[in-house]
Amino acid sequence: MSDSDSEGFFDNDWDECGDLVWNEFDWERYLREQDDLLHRYLAYYERLKDRPDRIDEAAHLMGWDAGQWGTEGENAEEAAAGSEPPTPDEVTAPIEPYTLHKNPVFIATMAIYLSLTRGWERLAADPTKVSQSLAVAMLASLHRGEQHALLGVQALDLGDYAMAVSVFKRALEELNRTLALSEAPKAGRHLTDWRTDAVPRLFDLREIWLRVISECRDELGRRVDGEH
Repeated sequence: MSDSDSEGFFDNDWDECGDLVWNEFDWERYLREQDDLLHRYLAYYERLKDRPDRIDEAAHLMGWDAGQWGTEGENAEEAAAGSEPPTPDEVTAPIEPYTLHKNPVFIATMAIYLSLTRGWERLAADPTKVSQSLAVAMLASLHRGEQHALLGVQALDLGDYAMAVSVFKRALEELNRTLALSEAPKAGRHLTDWRTDAVPRLFDLREIWLRVISECRDELGRRVDGEH
């Protein structure tokens, strides 16, 4: 996700829902689709994990930077096609709501934490590989970091950028604790292997959150300048 991509994180699309009324079946279908979206991002991320630009390229494959595609090259044709009047089928297509599940920061955060937690759970299930005290402490730290980040995304979606900065800073503090736990003294081979895979993912989370914090502060600065 490039810096320019994160501008889209501030759009509030709640008003587009109109008078949408869904039953339980509709919401179950919707949530399954959002789960599929999360796993699609994770599949892209895993495929690109050896590339230094993996978070930007995964965002590109997800279509999150599509707003800039029409500025050059072959993507101009796609942008032109997108400017055509909607077809009758498109006009009558059911409107889907915007929820937190569609937010790119939410998807990337959830997906990367899912990969971290899955790997740690497999390792921690065997007490001969890591101590049970470390197993519990690491799981708790991963959970707290994810929860702080999700609260930050919620603040972001609500337009409370100052709160978003504060909560993402807490997520960064917890991420540092996770990194510290991974450097347990006298770490065995299994912990070392997990850390080798986990550290780039933790730094990717840090990069995503720092970009969001920067965008939030820029937005807050624009608001202050606009008041003068």
